[in-house]
Amino acid sequence: MVITAHGPTMGETTMPLNAYGVLSARVIDIRRETGDTPHYQIHLGDNENRHYRAAVNVESSQQPSDLLYFAVDNFQHPLTTALPPAGSGWNKLASQPGAAALDYIRANIVTREQMRPVPPDAEGPNNDLADFLDHYVRRAQQDPTATAYLYGEPWGPEDTPDKIFGFTPGAGVHNVHMNQGNSEQFQQDNGVWQDGGMLLHFAGENRWVAVFLAFQTQSWHTDDETGHPLPAEGITEDGTIRVVAAMVNPVGGGRENETITLLNTADHTIDLTGWSLADTHKNTMPLPVRDIAAGQTLQIPATGEFHLGNDGGQITVLDPRGNKIHGVTYTAANAATEGRTVQF
Repeated sequence: MVITAHGPTMGETTMPLNAYGVLSARVIDIRRETGDTPHYQIHLGDNENRHYRAAVNVESSQQPSDLLYFAVDNFQHPLTTALPPAGSGWNKLASQPGAAALDYIRANIVTREQMRPVPPDAEGPNNDLADFLDHYVRRAQQDPTATAYLYGEPWGPEDTPDKIFGFTPGAGVHNVHMNQGNSEQFQQDNGVWQDGGMLLHFAGENRWVAVFLAFQTQSWHTDDETGHPLPAEGITEDGTIRVVAAMVNPVGGGRENETITLLNTADHTIDLTGWSLADTHKNTMPLPVRDIAAGQTLQIPATGEFHLGNDGGQITVLDPRGNKIHGVTYTAANAATEGRTVQF
């Protein structure tokens, strides 16, 4: 991610996927595919008895072929409050921040370091991507209170029955994975605020589970307008400066008392000249110190237009080129108690 003066403003981002959105439906059936282009196939139905198939990639056509995978058992993010109603079927989403659209990088959803490569299929239990998806999706299939939200690109309705589950008309969603930073072969799919993924809401437990997928060939530093990979030279190592805590809702509610605590995780002093923090709306403020020693923490007061709202938000660390180095999110529930420090 890079924030630039010539980049798009809210609502002006590029969205190459056709009619990007999210499917909200219940899980009916599951089919594990093998072969040259294996997918994890999910049969879903909405409140109007319309049927869909989610075709989830479990292997890449490019080397290395194993997909990157990360799951969160208790996912907490402001975007869950903006999702469409449970069982509402296909919902087109605006490719912009501040609502329900997914962007792994700009919404501080997941980092490359959190993800790990997983084979599509392997002998034995609980050791491949299909097994890991089964663990969550079959639980949602068995829970009458569960709703699946599949982000990606739709297809259909088709004139023929679905080729996997046989329902008519055929329809569904694919590209249920990161959709930016692609190599040249797939660069036509690049965009921002159009990433795929899967959220499962277990209403009986009031709990969200999130599953995120990416290809190992994708870049995690992408242009704010096109979603294309940025040149690798000069990019600071991710996570060297981390946001570890924030005073989001100070006693009395005064914005002048909001603070952000940073940690230098590197083994050397880092020159912070030109570094900044960005909030949910891309308001930035410069870091007010010249450098930070290895292992040192800094408590930075919020200044200027930078603001930590009590209804949920995000904090992003940017290097002098505007590249994202680290980022965190918090929810309204995290910020509900005055004077309590939110720890990341």
